[in-house]
Amino acid sequence: MNLPLPPAGADVRFPSIEGLRAFEAVARLGSFERAAEELAVTASAVSKRVATLEDLLGTPLLMRQPRGVLPTPAGREYLEQVRAALGLLAAVPLHRRPVQRQQRLRVSSPPTFARQVLVPLLAEHAAAWPQVELEIVLSIPYVDGLKVDADVEIRNGDPAAAGVPALMDDVLVPVAAPVLLRRLAPLAVPADLAGAPLLRAPLEPWRPWFRAAGLDWDEPARGPRLFDLGLALEAAACGHGIALARPSLARPWLQAGTLRPLFVTSGPRVRPPGLYHAVVHQGGEAAQDFAAWLARRAGALCDAAVAGLSAAG
Repeated sequence: MNLPLPPAGADVRFPSIEGLRAFEAVARLGSFERAAEELAVTASAVSKRVATLEDLLGTPLLMRQPRGVLPTPAGREYLEQVRAALGLLAAVPLHRRPVQRQQRLRVSSPPTFARQVLVPLLAEHAAAWPQVELEIVLSIPYVDGLKVDADVEIRNGDPAAAGVPALMDDVLVPVAAPVLLRRLAPLAVPADLAGAPLLRAPLEPWRPWFRAAGLDWDEPARGPRLFDLGLALEAAACGHGIALARPSLARPWLQAGTLRPLFVTSGPRVRPPGLYHAVVHQGGEAAQDFAAWLARRAGALCDAAVAGLSAAG
């Protein structure tokens, strides 16, 4: 069937294919959540695509009912036309390439975990699951109450509260740049930190570490406050002060020698107040596979980083 194309300059409003597919899936399945699972995106993304389509057309297409989501009268009429158009597009051989059958998995992660743990492992995940395309977005770990639009959410907090295991069995260790250590008196035991410049990161407070080291000290009262763990590590590598760090996150600096761990044998082994863990919101089997794979690989990376503290010190 050859239909004439609109003439050049005609006022024709073309909707996006994603919007049409979202509308058709919701109308057929009667649920934004079920449509999201079929399309391998979030329910929020499906809702936004349908809303954009309705804004373009200037009429509501769907209405929520106690028994589910149903098309409006205009939506029922439009649905038949959309199905015909999508059917024609699906019949084009070039539209059936394998790449079109990939599943997109949206992963939300705190910035430092994403950069130091997740990104270095992306090629490995792609090799094991070539049909799954990861989409990494950064979250803001110090801001509570934000709604996360992701299939898998990586959090830094209490894994038990979320009912999931921790990804890494982290510890905390003070780290400092060699250039700073050369300016300070020798640091042999934790008490030698008295008077040393300590970097402040609210996500990794010093007080629990002080207590474990037998020091009745309060939190440092001076210096910049760094609300990102990666920024604290960068500041330490620049010689601005001593940071309390997780070896799993400080690994690149420790391996390069730009940061050195302190009190490897004389200091306490303290767990961070929050541990990284993965919460699966949706995404089906691909999301569950990703979470299990990340737990294995991140755990192994953390164990290696902790074991390497002696060599780095």
